[in-house]
Amino acid sequence: MKSQEEFKFSNQVILVPVAFILLIWLVFWFEIRFGFDFTNYGIFPQKLFGLRGVIFSAFIHSGITHLYHNTIPLFVLTAALFYFYREMAWKILIFGILLSGLLTWSIGRPAYHIGASGLIYVLVSFLFFKGIIAKHFRLIALSLLVIFLYGSMIWYVLPIKDGVSWEGHLSGLLVGLVFAFLFKKHIPKPNKYQWEDPHYNEDEDPFLKHFDEAGNFIETVPENEAIDTKVEEGKPPISINYIFKESKDSST
Repeated sequence: MKSQEEFKFSNQVILVPVAFILLIWLVFWFEIRFGFDFTNYGIFPQKLFGLRGVIFSAFIHSGITHLYHNTIPLFVLTAALFYFYREMAWKILIFGILLSGLLTWSIGRPAYHIGASGLIYVLVSFLFFKGIIAKHFRLIALSLLVIFLYGSMIWYVLPIKDGVSWEGHLSGLLVGLVFAFLFKKHIPKPNKYQWEDPHYNEDEDPFLKHFDEAGNFIETVPENEAIDTKVEEGKPPISINYIFKESKDSST
């Protein structure tokens, strides 16, 4: 698939991130408005009832600060996912939530793990590593942008702050890395110029015929290499003359 067909804007680039963010804000509003607490629907590792959090935990947040910190990166990264990887975006999004949640359930501490942070780490990891693997200039640029914006998040895969699910972050990072290799065949190929063709012969290039081996411009092309042009009978061929005048010094 050609790169210009792969990198094509669609409504999903905006609608999906907006819908996702509206949903997590709606859940938080519902908790505040009606006095509910959905924390016990989060991931509780090594407990069967904690498996329900694999599905629900990404939509539950502990407070307005937690929700705000996840909102902007979730929008930016999801939009980038659907713009640059639209054919696999839904798979990354859905399986990213499920697999990072299952891994968190397997390795996490005995506490409720909630928030969309795990998914954010899936997206950061996937977008970064996939761009490096793809070796496509646009995807590499995206990788550099992602690491510039969210590179500091790498520290939170370590237990350096109390109350933060570093297990969820680490799970998301690992899942995104696996996805980057798993989907490596779905790489948009950049357009190739004629001179990049392995069978390209520069001696047959009509443009290069106007230059000698030293790179100097040749005013006349040899007859046997001249470009074929139609000349009407009785009329001389058209010739082009290059005329220039030296400017006179106007200063007195």
